[in-house]
Amino acid sequence: MRTRIIVARHGNTFKNGETPRRAGAKTDLPLVESVKAENIGKYLKSRDIVLSTVYASPLRRTVETADLAVNAMHISLKILKLDEFTEIDYGPDENKTEEEVYARLGNGDRNKGKAIIDAWNREAKVPDGWIAEPEKIMKNWYDFAVNKVLRYDRGRNVLIVSSNGIIRFAPCLTGNFEKFIQEHDIKINTGGICIFEKDENDRFWTCAGWNIKP
Repeated sequence: MRTRIIVARHGNTFKNGETPRRAGAKTDLPLVESVKAENIGKYLKSRDIVLSTVYASPLRRTVETADLAVNAMHISLKILKLDEFTEIDYGPDENKTEEEVYARLGNGDRNKGKAIIDAWNREAKVPDGWIAEPEKIMKNWYDFAVNKVLRYDRGRNVLIVSSNGIIRFAPCLTGNFEKFIQEHDIKINTGGICIFEKDENDRFWTCAGWNIKP
C-alpha cells in the first residue's frame, strides 16, 4: 500500500515584464495567471493520480493554485488550510526586489549579497534578518506526514500547495536532508511539483520526483 504526498508550489504572482519581489508571509499576493496552477491538476490527472485530500497554506496564491488544480482535475474537494505551511517571513527584505535584497545583505556589495542568497538556495542557510526556523519547518513536515497524511489518508494521494521557502525543507522526509541538498537544487519553480512516496513497511519517504515542470 503506497501513500503519496504531492507538494506543489503556487503559480505566478508577477506579470511578464514586472520586476519580481520577494513575497513572504506578509505579502499576500493573488495569482496573475491560471495556467501553471491548472497544469498541476492536468499533470496529476494525466497520470491517473486521484487525490483524497488537498491542503494549502492560507495565502491567496496557494489557495487559488490549489483550487485551480482541483478544478482542472474535474473533482470536488474542499481546500483545507494549514497555517504551518505559510511562507517564511523575509523580514526587512519582504516585498523587495532581488537587487535590493542583495544590496542589504551584502552591505552594498552585490556579489556578497548574491552569495548569501545562493547559500539559501543551495543549503537552506537562512540569511540574517529573515524569520525562519529550519528545524521547526522540518518538524512541521514530519508532523504533517504522520498526523495528517498517514493518519487519515494512508494508501492514498494527498496534495499540499505551499511556497518556495517552505517546500525546500520537505526533503527532510527522506531521512537525510543533507544528502538530498547535495544532490538537488532545492529552489522550486513556480508551479513546480515534488512527489514523495512511502510504502507500508518503509521507514522514510522516497522522493519520486523533484521540481517537476507540469
